[in-house]
Amino acid sequence: MKSSKFNRGSANLFILIFIAGLLVGGLASIYVTFQEITELNDEVDLLKNYIAGQNETLNVINQTITIYQNSTALEELYENVIDSIVLVQGITSEGGVQGSGFVYNYLDTNIVITNYHVVHATSSLSVTFSNGNGYEATIIGIDPYVDLAILSVAADSSEFKSIEIVSSSSLRVGEMAIAIGNPFGLVGSLTTGVVSAVGRTLTEEFAGSFSIANIIQISTPINPGNSGGPLLNAMGKVVGITTAIAFESQGLGFAIPSDTILREIPDLMNTGTYDSHSYLGVSGQDMDYYLAQQIGSSVTYGWRLQSIVAGGPSEGILRENDIIIELNGTRIRNNAELASYLSAKTLPDEVLVLTVMRDDSLIILKLILGKRPSPPI
Repeated sequence: MKSSKFNRGSANLFILIFIAGLLVGGLASIYVTFQEITELNDEVDLLKNYIAGQNETLNVINQTITIYQNSTALEELYENVIDSIVLVQGITSEGGVQGSGFVYNYLDTNIVITNYHVVHATSSLSVTFSNGNGYEATIIGIDPYVDLAILSVAADSSEFKSIEIVSSSSLRVGEMAIAIGNPFGLVGSLTTGVVSAVGRTLTEEFAGSFSIANIIQISTPINPGNSGGPLLNAMGKVVGITTAIAFESQGLGFAIPSDTILREIPDLMNTGTYDSHSYLGVSGQDMDYYLAQQIGSSVTYGWRLQSIVAGGPSEGILRENDIIIELNGTRIRNNAELASYLSAKTLPDEVLVLTVMRDDSLIILKLILGKRPSPPI
């Protein structure tokens, strides 16, 4: 009888222990699950915060784009830079000339930058600021090869409101291009458009037979009197100087790139000139499909040489009818690319490696670049 009761008590105790084990295990499992859920919620919160941060960044970018495309931005941009734009006037033997310019501060010296063709052959020069105050100006540096001139103005320092020049190397087709100048004497006129091409070449009378390289092509309307004025990006920074329009064109203008200005200013300020234009001493023509068919060439791009300057750096190395297709390993499709490469990437006395097609054979040549002769001022 006692044994039976003992057995029942043991069984009951075993059952209680089993139930307690289940309860403890269940609680432990619930605790672990709760911890996992808590950690998962924390991760979700972190992800939400990250996404919210990205959205804020995207919103800032979108707002910036919107700001610089609406009319309010142009109004603010104009107000910020108009005091930096000047009217340049001069007297020549044939009468009066006028153009535009802008103020720049170089090493704490206030100067006005404009085109060379605006001040060429002038006997007297003046610069008028946006407030109407005019002063005598003096040429302190010129480079006809890139249509660039630097002026000193006999004005109090308070008149000068400098504008920032930034590199033009990152310009892309389609970017906004803003010009401010004095077309037909209409002082302080603003026009807008886009960069329609980069890396063009332009030939002007004062550059002799040489092309101005790395020209920016713009759809921004410019007219006589705009010459020498700044070409601005959407941030109101100078990326070029408006210099010319294509004859009888509509919306086809050209600007000297700001990289050219930044490269030459030190020499123009210190010596009054820039004489570091590299020189091949050749002339030629662009290749294309039809010319290749005519002369039996296997290449349809490059620059075909038509003459070699006697005594020049290419004499005895290059020959007539050679087709230059690479400079220092860079593909050259035409004269614009050849001139732009020489202008931006080389200096006189440097060794240039040319890849040339000669009699339909590919050859590698080296020569030492020369220095351009003095411009025909």
